[in-house]
Amino acid sequence: MARDRFAPDFDPDCGDESLTSARQDIVVGRWQALRDLLRATGPDRPARGHRVRLLARACAGNSTAESWLAAEPHDADALVLRAATETARAFTRAVSAGRGVPIDRARIDAAVLACLAAADAHPRDPTPWVSLISVARLYPTGVRRQELARWWDELHRRDPYNVEGHLQVLHYYSARWHGTHGLMYDFARDAAGVAPPGCPLPVLVQYARVEEFRYTLDTAQGQQNAIALSRHWKHDGAVSDVRHTWERWIAQREAGPVAPGELRDLNHLTHAACQAGVTDIAADLLRLQGRRATRTPWAYTGDAEKQILKWRADLNVRGTSLSRNSPETG
Repeated sequence: MARDRFAPDFDPDCGDESLTSARQDIVVGRWQALRDLLRATGPDRPARGHRVRLLARACAGNSTAESWLAAEPHDADALVLRAATETARAFTRAVSAGRGVPIDRARIDAAVLACLAAADAHPRDPTPWVSLISVARLYPTGVRRQELARWWDELHRRDPYNVEGHLQVLHYYSARWHGTHGLMYDFARDAAGVAPPGCPLPVLVQYARVEEFRYTLDTAQGQQNAIALSRHWKHDGAVSDVRHTWERWIAQREAGPVAPGELRDLNHLTHAACQAGVTDIAADLLRLQGRRATRTPWAYTGDAEKQILKWRADLNVRGTSLSRNSPETG
C-alpha cells in the first residue's frame, strides 16, 4: 500500500529521545536520570507536562518514584512526579473497577493529597493541578463545583493555555464522566475562542468529537445507529471545525517540527481532517506529521497504521514537509 516505503513510527515518547533514555532507567529502578531530565527541562511547560505524564505512567508499576522521594524527600520535582504517578495508579485501579473490582476511594484520596503536597512544594508549576483535575474524574459523583473551579483557577493562573489541563476538564465534563456532550463541546469551543494565534487549544474540539464517537459507539444507542455514526466526522459542523482549528493553530504557528508534547494534538487534527474529507488540509497535515504518529485517535476507527498509509496513498502524500500554500493559509 505504501509505495514510498513509508512506515509510521509510533514511538510512545513521541520522538523525545531524552525522555526515552530516562524511562529506560526506570526499568532497573534508577531515579537519578528522572531528576536530571526534569531539571534540564527548565521552564518549558509543555515539555515538562509531557515528560511528567509519560514518566508517571512508566513509574506506576514500580517503586522508582518512591525511591527518589525517599532519597530526596524535599525535592519539588520528586513530589510532582509522585503525584502524577499516584494519579496514574488511581486510573489503573479505576479500569479494574470496571471489571468488577470495588472502587478504591482511599487510593483516589491519596492521589489528591499527593497532588496538593506537590502544589505546595512547587507553587509555580501547573503540573500538580493538571493531575488534581484529572483524578477528580474518578470520584463516583465527581467533586463539588466550587472545588473544581478552585483547582481550575489555580491551573489557569499558572498556565492559561495549558492543553493537557484543558483536556482533563473536557473529559470531566464529558457524558462518559460527569457532564454531557453539550457541556463538553461548549467548554472546548470557549477555550478555542480565547486561544492566541498559533496555540493548539482549538484542537480541543477534535478531542471532543473523538470522545463523543467513543461514547456513542460504546452504548446500545451507538450500536443501533451505525448510519448516523458514519456521518459523525463528515457533517458541515465537523468540516468547519477542522478548518477553524487549522486556521487558528497550524496556519499561524511558528514554522518547524511539532514538539513531542504536541504530537498527540496534531494526530487528532490530522485524523479529523482525513475523516472529514478535507483533503487539502489533510495532505499538509500528513506531511507535517511525517513518520511520527500516535495510535490515538486512529485506533478508535480501525488499525492505526493501515489508516495512515491509506490516507497517504489516497492523497498522494510524499515527503514530510508542510506546504504553506493551501487555500486556508492564503
